[in-house]
Amino acid sequence: MFRISILNKFLLRRFLSGVGLVIFVVGGIILAVTFVERLPSNPTALDALLESWMRLLEYIPMFLPPAIFMGTLLASYNMIKSSESVIISSAGRSPYQIARPFFVGAALIGIFTTTVLNPYAVSMNAKKITSSHLKLVDNSIWLRETGDKNYITMNASGGLSHIGDALVFNDVTIYIQDENFKITERVNAANVSLTQSGLQTSNASVWGTDGIIHRRNWQFKTHLTPQTVLDRYLQPDQISFWKLPGFIHKMQSVGVIVRGHQVQFWTLLFLPLTMIAMTVLGVAFSQTRQRRNYNFGAKFALGVLTCFALYFIVNMFNALGATGALPPILAIVAPSLIIIAASGIYIASFDTV
Repeated sequence: MFRISILNKFLLRRFLSGVGLVIFVVGGIILAVTFVERLPSNPTALDALLESWMRLLEYIPMFLPPAIFMGTLLASYNMIKSSESVIISSAGRSPYQIARPFFVGAALIGIFTTTVLNPYAVSMNAKKITSSHLKLVDNSIWLRETGDKNYITMNASGGLSHIGDALVFNDVTIYIQDENFKITERVNAANVSLTQSGLQTSNASVWGTDGIIHRRNWQFKTHLTPQTVLDRYLQPDQISFWKLPGFIHKMQSVGVIVRGHQVQFWTLLFLPLTMIAMTVLGVAFSQTRQRRNYNFGAKFALGVLTCFALYFIVNMFNALGATGALPPILAIVAPSLIIIAASGIYIASFDTV
């Protein structure tokens, strides 16, 4: 039966407490700033708090790697300050052996973020989808569907909102063409709702083949559904990790370029490796032979600057993967492996066991 030693449990608690403190502080600051920012635009403080919470969920993947790094530094500093690292080293533990529980904790955080937190964040934010979440063409939403006997083209220049199970498009122009591409109907409306049963609106301006404008309610049965529209237009980070493989396969089958979605999938899949890489980097920066007058502030500041520099390099690799200059999987894995290799060599110089 697999059992974790008391020392490994102690080191794991130290790591999780350090990372947890950093995440709590950074997350609290983001939540507070976002809450104050959103308060004037919401009817109640509770609505503003809920919207701030959803925004925080979007920011977590951005600040989680630096938080893991800073949490590792903090945990290591506390152990050095209390002389616990000296006691553990004197018991025959090498720096690598001491850091192994840290790596396990980082991997668990990455797995939880990918498999639980990401789907939860996507599901929460999907309830309030707006145009800011979509990839637009000419700042407008364009939809086109080919039927058996007609074609429908819709342009929504005013964006959309997600209300219940329906998508509501604003400032809409719809063209309906026959099999010879002749326009048989044109519809202008302030807003058009898309539900499972099709498109519908009230008080629309409808031009027929007779050239006369009619003001009336209008509806049109279509194969489009709110989900198919969102699948077509949502950005990669608006799709759950569990749905990304099927979405990528479906889009590839119709010839749509999905490099951005592939980068997002590999980023989430290898997030545990990224967390381990940031932990290894933190362990490397925390190594010291000084037991007194340990200048934690200088090392912490240098480490943070290095961490953010690496963060920009990782984003550069992501951009290369999204543009096709590098294979997406290589663009995601390569930076983490480089960080682990470079930091591991430095840690090995302190390994006397």
